Amino acid sequence: MISENEILRRLDDYKLGYYCQFIDLGHVYSYLIDCRLNIFTSDNDSWAIVAERLGFNPRAGGIMLDIYYFGNCLTNLENYNSQDINYYSVLPIDWNNFRDTVDGEVLKSEAKFWNIRDKQIELSHNKKDYLDAGIELREYEPGDIALEEVGRFLITQHRGLLRATDDELYKSIPKDLKKILVVDEWYHRDFIEIVIPEMTDEHLRLTYELNKNLSGEQGYMDYESFVTMFRQQEQLNNSFNQGQLQNNRPSSYETWQLLAKVISTGDTSLYKPTLEPNTHWKNWPDSGSM
Repeated sequence: MISENEILRRLDDYKLGYYCQFIDLGHVYSYLIDCRLNIFTSDNDSWAIVAERLGFNPRAGGIMLDIYYFGNCLTNLENYNSQDINYYSVLPIDWNNFRDTVDGEVLKSEAKFWNIRDKQIELSHNKKDYLDAGIELREYEPGDIALEEVGRFLITQHRGLLRATDDELYKSIPKDLKKILVVDEWYHRDFIEIVIPEMTDEHLRLTYELNKNLSGEQGYMDYESFVTMFRQQEQLNNSFNQGQLQNNRPSSYETWQLLAKVISTGDTSLYKPTLEPNTHWKNWPDSGSM
């Protein structure tokens, strides 16, 4: 039987490489719409947690379903810059149809439907529909409906269509794993670490000379000031990471401790959280803020 500590250790040290991520509900480039956790185990102590995060990313120009993988049996991972990464993205809404119905970050007034997983889903322009679903429209211009607001309304009506299919969930885990638990809401803390490249004095000297040549020598800071500035920022980044590790790592709070018990024992009844869930989009107002 795999131990709870081993599961938590792997969650804390989730990074496979430079570009891996934990579940970033408050992602500043993506408005949170919905999220979900899927727990998988097998008889041979293999396990995986597959997390879904649905959001509107204005920079990418679409509503994207990001799927994150954690576990001891991950396979067929995506690769970026010659490194494995622990997530990939799915577009549940037909891309061409979506682009035809939007104007920047708002819904066109004449837009009638979105094709979601080959189903034609009617769009609402009625403010009352949104208010009844708990969504108060921001209306930067009268009548505007932001695309994340459309997504947040549709998730209340067609949740199954906007969540991952089993084929999508199983993309990077063995097919013999069994889904034993689905968690629609939970208590969450974003765990964000700043990647700090190791910079020797020689690396700093080369970086300094390169920047100096690109910027021109006149008015450029001296080497000693450059090193001091870099090392001070390095210390700030290290302090930030230590704070994240101390306060926000998965093993530091109840949600993941309970899920580790479930995975270790196979007993889903052990997931009895006492902390109030906070994964609803209203609790992450800074998501999409940039």
